[in-house]
Amino acid sequence: MKQRIVTGLIAGLLFGALCIIGGLPYELLLLALAFVGYYEFARMHHVSPFDLASLIGYATMSLIVIPWTSLSIGWNLSLEAIVWISLLLMLGVTVLSKNKVSIEAVSQLWLGAFYIGIGFKYMMLTRTSMGDDGLFWTLMLFAAIWSSDIGAYFIGRAIGKHKLWPSISPNKTIEGAIGGVLTSIIVALLFAVGRPDIVSLPLAFGIGVSAAVVGQFGDLIQSAYKRVRGVKDSGTLLPGHGGVLDRCDSWLVVFPFVHLIGLLTL
Repeated sequence: MKQRIVTGLIAGLLFGALCIIGGLPYELLLLALAFVGYYEFARMHHVSPFDLASLIGYATMSLIVIPWTSLSIGWNLSLEAIVWISLLLMLGVTVLSKNKVSIEAVSQLWLGAFYIGIGFKYMMLTRTSMGDDGLFWTLMLFAAIWSSDIGAYFIGRAIGKHKLWPSISPNKTIEGAIGGVLTSIIVALLFAVGRPDIVSLPLAFGIGVSAAVVGQFGDLIQSAYKRVRGVKDSGTLLPGHGGVLDRCDSWLVVFPFVHLIGLLTL
């Protein structure tokens, strides 16, 4: 626990500082996290993170995440074009390797590029493409996600008796999950009370519920494929916390979700 706290504080302070600064420094941080996350994803699925299929995956993810506007690069591909080109190249690897690289392997790598890329893309857009309120919305979402994690952990430990999904994550409880939802809602509502000119109470409530429910589902997604692959953590970058994907599993699904269902509008 001591190692988790120390690592969490250091990483949190660094992440928070760059988030407040915003702009290119924050975008480059998210891009670096995306690359590390994809490296972890490939290794978890027992695929070399530096073979041809993986390199195509890195390139695909980069096309999604790279902040072309901030870098003053006008060239950009549509998501549809990225989907088709990357799919064609990935399938081509199975042909060129004479099936030594299996269709299952390239399918996993292709899936990971979009799972990780779109998640980090929306984190980036929330901070950089929502005008002067970008920092507020970013902090609100992170606060709701983190408070859900903290509430679920401590309430689950205190009163948790009924398992939430034992075949996927045996330590999570229904009581903890409910506690996470409640703490997330409370934190989101506090943001609305503090800045009613930016966010209304009903919208804050919806964001709090989404951050908790979808965030916990994102955590279960990560737990599910780690269990299938027989690994405890996605990586070792953060001592006591695991890898990037272990810490970002909720972020990757919450940020796109709140935008795509219209709770936030870019």
